[in-house]
Amino acid sequence: MGIMPPKTILVVEDEKDILQLVKLYLEKEGFRVVTAMTGLEGLKQVAQEQPHLVVLDLMLPEMNGLDVCKRIRAKTETAMLPIIMLTAKAEESDTVIGLELGADDYVTKPFSPKALTARVKALLRRMERTSTADTGQYYYGPLTMDLGRHEVRLGQDEIPLTAKEFGLLEHLLQHPGRVLTRDVLLNTVWGYDYFGTTRTVDVHIRRLKQKLPLLEDAIVSVKSLGYKLKEPAGNV
Repeated sequence: MGIMPPKTILVVEDEKDILQLVKLYLEKEGFRVVTAMTGLEGLKQVAQEQPHLVVLDLMLPEMNGLDVCKRIRAKTETAMLPIIMLTAKAEESDTVIGLELGADDYVTKPFSPKALTARVKALLRRMERTSTADTGQYYYGPLTMDLGRHEVRLGQDEIPLTAKEFGLLEHLLQHPGRVLTRDVLLNTVWGYDYFGTTRTVDVHIRRLKQKLPLLEDAIVSVKSLGYKLKEPAGNV
């Protein structure tokens, strides 16, 4: 049996010490790590190296992390590339914008490299689980989710979702009518015990509603608890 080649992680960070530390920890876990210190260099590396995941700092020379994220999401071939953003605590509003633009997760500085590595592994596991999932399908009105193909369609149109949006929608479709707390959603979809802000879930729910307007009224916010997906009309 052939040995699986290591997964490639691109780390885009302009602070050399942080860059080296993150690289060291990820390599210790068996990842192949490529690096960039500017936004433009990061985009070049995305095209050249085709990484499995990007760790992206928000404050970068030449082009900031938000613009890099936007460019990655705009291209069909990288639209679903997992992105973890590195932000300083003071940049909370930028963090939300980053999530709105399609980042899957974020880590605030100062952070533990061990915690970041755990997030990277959890996100990749999630992607892997989805790509090797059974060819199960979920239906909600005109919406179809195909787990095997990692596809969501509204009628005939395919709707591109990021890894986290896909996972969140899958979990909601699995449990129609049930209230799912933010903590449950974070632990299930993000794949680790999450002690940060639950705003991540709220932003991803909002993005799902923007991409799939039929969910606007279907996903109900349950005050101070979480969310639930209404039972589809005509459900027996």
